[in-house]
Amino acid sequence: MPKQKTHSGCKKRFHLTANGQVKFARPGKGHFLTKKSQSSKRKLRKGSYIAGKNTQNIKSLLAK
Repeated sequence: MPKQKTHSGCKKRFHLTANGQVKFARPGKGHFLTKKSQSSKRKLRKGSYIAGKNTQNIKSLLAK
């Protein structure tokens, strides 16, 4: 049986931590930043973790 390929879009957007959590960068930091408040832009700097069933889906797309 052939190996499962890694999903190209997922490998650009997500990565796994040592504990097995899926980390991602918050969307919305690319452009139109003048209309966003300083506090909202500051919150976008930190990454976040995916929880629940979505973690299993992304791990399967990353072939892990």
